[in-house]
Amino acid sequence: MSKLQVFDPPMCCSTGVCGPQVDPALVRFAADLDWLKTNGVEVERFNLSQQAAAFVGNPVVAAAIRGRDDALPLLLLDGKIIAQGSYPEREELAGRAGLAAPKSIYGEAVQELVAIGAAIASNCEPCFRFHYDKARKLGVSKEDMARAVATAQMVKDAPARAVLALAQRYLGTEPDAQPVPAACCPPVDAAAVTRLSPAGAPKKCC
Repeated sequence: MSKLQVFDPPMCCSTGVCGPQVDPALVRFAADLDWLKTNGVEVERFNLSQQAAAFVGNPVVAAAIRGRDDALPLLLLDGKIIAQGSYPEREELAGRAGLAAPKSIYGEAVQELVAIGAAIASNCEPCFRFHYDKARKLGVSKEDMARAVATAQMVKDAPARAVLALAQRYLGTEPDAQPVPAACCPPVDAAAVTRLSPAGAPKKCC
């Protein structure tokens, strides 16, 4: 079994989501490491700000970073350096470890479905119309777009449900015990896409 050791530069954590801004490279790399683990690769990860002894105690790492500001991140596979200064892609990691990398499903159609979900989450009508048109030109079905809309709305509603539950716990009220003011517009559901007119403009709900 191969052993991958990752030596990170100083950071608060390696997930990529704990700082003021999400670091997509770290998020992607963390997912890649999880994928390696599920495929039998032993993975160890060290953070310079928290585990400096691991850097000093490894002669290969100590020699590689001595006098350099751009040496980290540093990756060792079975004791040998395979990457330095950046996080490699999953395909490269898989090749180094002797694994077959899975084929990516992230094509143009998937990208438009993601964008449609993001438009729902951000309440951006122009964004939705734009990506709806692009998705239709790519042959994406309305059913798939409706699933993207429903999923986005479910994720979007989760924080609202959580803060409502928190308020109910503090106030000692039962869920749904208090009347909820009627909304001007109905909530977006899986049929949201079908409310578009042929011209691409959303129908008025009020």
